[in-house]
Amino acid sequence: MEDLELMNLWKSYDQKLEQNLSYNRSNATEITKMKVSALLSSMKPLKIFTILVGLVWVGYGSIILINLFLFAFSSVSKFFLFSAGLQVLLTGIALVIYLYQLVLIHQVDLDQPVLQTQRQFASLKSSTLLATRILFLQLPLWTTFYWSEQMFINTNIILLLVQGLITLSFTVAAIWLFVNIRYENRNKKWFRFLFEGKEWTPVIKSMEMLSQIEEYKGEN
Repeated sequence: MEDLELMNLWKSYDQKLEQNLSYNRSNATEITKMKVSALLSSMKPLKIFTILVGLVWVGYGSIILINLFLFAFSSVSKFFLFSAGLQVLLTGIALVIYLYQLVLIHQVDLDQPVLQTQRQFASLKSSTLLATRILFLQLPLWTTFYWSEQMFINTNIILLLVQGLITLSFTVAAIWLFVNIRYENRNKKWFRFLFEGKEWTPVIKSMEMLSQIEEYKGEN
């Protein structure tokens, strides 16, 4: 009889322990979701600000370029038209990516399956890398927009060589960054220097927390 009572007590204790564990996991899941939601919210102001500045920059730049092309094409430097035009185009592409990210952030529903949310954050991660890679392609353009045809006629050869080396250096840097800005390099010092902040850290932390939620569910 004592053995039966002990068994019943043990089962009762085991059930209570399992209920407490399940309750704790449920609380941990909700707390983690709240943290992820806070991280998402922290990303919005900077992206909205970047989009607004980008719209002004692209809009104003486009108006100037169109007017120059239509009314002053013969007198304006072709180097300026090419450099500024390509710079506005690259900024416009990055702006589209930022708009896509803002929509994606708005669509994230933490009550949906974790795998689906993880895919959305993976898209945020990859698009953040892509936008940065595209923006870095602008580097050499900042060294060529002030060129002119007269520059190659009247400027000292040494100054031309210096200018060429500067442009070449910026071009090499832009290509190197475009190729090497990848998630696989996330632990390298130069990568952390470029990406620490509101653009990157919330995405990575959120993905880690979503993995924790998946683990909590797997334990239930």
